[in-house]
Amino acid sequence: MITAPNADPGQHDPPDYRQVQSSPEFAELRSAHRSFAFPLTLAFILWYLGYVLLSSYAGAFMATKVAGHLNVAFVLGIAQFATTFLIAWWYSRHAAARLDPRAEAIKARLEGTAATPPAPVRAAGAPKDGPEQTGVQEAGA
Repeated sequence: MITAPNADPGQHDPPDYRQVQSSPEFAELRSAHRSFAFPLTLAFILWYLGYVLLSSYAGAFMATKVAGHLNVAFVLGIAQFATTFLIAWWYSRHAAARLDPRAEAIKARLEGTAATPPAPVRAAGAPKDGPEQTGVQEAGA
């Protein structure tokens, strides 16, 4: 049987979002996001527009053979896909390292809970502190 998380059914006031937005913690979060996302977005747009302009106005250059039947246009087109995936991976790492912890701290403050530290990591082969937790609920439990 699936049950909902334990929550206080009492009345709760919604967070004061204007106060949150004006807090120094939120300003740091916004700054960390913008200082990464805006320059990277601008760089990618310029890179993409450069590719489009080269394709439109430098046909002879784009038709230059690089290896076999591969030309500059094909190589740069594949590079567009590669940079898209690279930027997504890079942003994911940036968010996990710099944005998520700040956002969690703000969320914890709003919810009135202290941020919980990560669970300690056991060394391989170290004894367990209790029965193994499998995440599977036994029948009748």
